[in-house]
Amino acid sequence: MKKYLNIHEVSKLTGIKEHVIRYWDSIDPKTQEYRFEGISTKSKKGTRYFNKDNISKIQNIKNLLYENGNQNYTLKLVKKILTKKNVSNKNQYFDDIATKPNSLKNEVKLRVILNKMRDLIK
Repeated sequence: MKKYLNIHEVSKLTGIKEHVIRYWDSIDPKTQEYRFEGISTKSKKGTRYFNKDNISKIQNIKNLLYENGNQNYTLKLVKKILTKKNVSNKNQYFDDIATKPNSLKNEVKLRVILNKMRDLIK
């Protein structure tokens, strides 16, 4: 699989129409915030590209919205659910670090730093 996909390819892969993905990735005029942060990576000219993380976020949104073929939640509620999951996952991660011995804590910290450095290089 390519590192980045365009919106047409993501649309086919996820089964979500392109205009829906664009809507999710746009700025809400009332709040001046993105409807969902981090759905795409944009070029300087504004073209949307999607990596594995972006596609998984889109798939999570789709799963929450259209579970069992019906629309279950509003976009605002899905956004709250996803942010709560992210916060609870981060808290779980730091709780796990706190219960490990010092050598493992240092190893985990080094891995986090290494991953951040890799992201900066990309």
